[in-house]
Amino acid sequence: MGKPTGFKDIERRDRAYAPVSERTRHWKEFWLPLSENELREQGARCMDCGIPFCHQGCPVNNIVPDWNDLVYRGDWRSALEVLHSTNNFPEFTGRVCPAPCEAACTLQLSDRPVTIKTIECAIVERGWEEGWIGPQIPQHRTGRRVAVVGSGPAGLACAQQLARAGHTVTVFEKQARIGGLLRYGIPDFKLEKHLIDRRMAQMRAEGIRFRPNTHIGVAVPVGELVEEYDAIVLAGGSEQPRDMPVPGRELDGVHFAMPYLAGQNRRNAGEDLSGTRRILAKGKRVVVIGGGDTGSDCVGTAIRQGASSVTQLEIMPKPPEHEDKALVWPDWPLKLRTSTSHEEGCERDWSVNTKAFVGSKGNVEALQLVRVRWEPGEDGRMALKEVPGSEFELEADLVLLAMGFEHPVHNGMLTSLGVELDTRGNVRANADNYRSSVENVFSAGDMRRGQSLVVWAILEGRQCAHAVDTFLTGASDLPL
Repeated sequence: MGKPTGFKDIERRDRAYAPVSERTRHWKEFWLPLSENELREQGARCMDCGIPFCHQGCPVNNIVPDWNDLVYRGDWRSALEVLHSTNNFPEFTGRVCPAPCEAACTLQLSDRPVTIKTIECAIVERGWEEGWIGPQIPQHRTGRRVAVVGSGPAGLACAQQLARAGHTVTVFEKQARIGGLLRYGIPDFKLEKHLIDRRMAQMRAEGIRFRPNTHIGVAVPVGELVEEYDAIVLAGGSEQPRDMPVPGRELDGVHFAMPYLAGQNRRNAGEDLSGTRRILAKGKRVVVIGGGDTGSDCVGTAIRQGASSVTQLEIMPKPPEHEDKALVWPDWPLKLRTSTSHEEGCERDWSVNTKAFVGSKGNVEALQLVRVRWEPGEDGRMALKEVPGSEFELEADLVLLAMGFEHPVHNGMLTSLGVELDTRGNVRANADNYRSSVENVFSAGDMRRGQSLVVWAILEGRQCAHAVDTFLTGASDLPL
């Protein structure tokens, strides 16, 4: 702890954002970094707590107090080494992670947590600028071959760790480019895609082979992987979207969120969109159903596409603006969160359920809605109750369903492999050895645990790599 009174002497400062009128005219990132002096001051605010609750809050086990202190002292290279010791891709988490570490920070008790996420992002970007980040090529090769199916954060983290252990790793991706939801699900204004390409160059130099446009279980039989590889890691996403089977669902203009977001990312990248459905919000009244991050991403995308209005609906009650810290800290609190996309021009409404979509000539024109409340049922569990007489309509030309995902797609690879599924429809594999019901097949990330955060995906990818390395060689020196 470099400055014992730092948290008392220095006010919290975080990176700022470009004005709404400016940033909504393009698709690039728009955050404004802190200066080096400001970052060192913010690092000085860390108290190096006797029990660092930020460790508990961070799924990827970042050693936060250590690199905060190193930044304060100006030892950026050592800070980068500490950061990379637990996290393969801090440039991703430093942009799109919701920062549960800050929610768990002791200073959050006074609403002034250390700006952990901003410092994390600054450390890794300093590393790239200074040329400190390069390939870590193993001194020997084991001769063992591993196939990683899925190139999101779980698959990439697993592949990189296994390659550094000396295994020959091939990453298979069904889409045209590597990155999974990092590439296609997260808008460019939150994560520019050259950041993925930068890491891919490092990983290629470490010996990892990438095979995009390769849909395992559909275009390529699973049997080929079983025959050619000593181990297979299933690291795909939880891609089965939660649907809304109400009258009018078949109307044109009602779409799932992910094809909408991926379509814009593909346009930005200059990919060939021939043969795909173009979903655009320009000049339309847009309604987004679902109050999570995916819904927020749809809001920001629709605004940049030129929507005439954007409304976001949520079936749950409006959260409180401030949590009861004595009750929930250091756990992740339920409270009202306003994203940068919401600030750009969006109406939000809570405790609203959709009864039907209505329209004419096959096109959606409005939603029939009703107010709801949650009340305990006879079994004591909360149940949804409609508020009598609260029905209303909301005009819409484009409706985006962003209500989350149920489980991975079963048809194709999972069915062909015959892996067991858990009660939620995910691949059954525990967090001790990540092994599925098929002997040499492992699973990590959303395909195993269900829809979750990027930090959980990276952690599971790293832990799965340790398990695969142990399976192939009998022991592993890879960090967990």
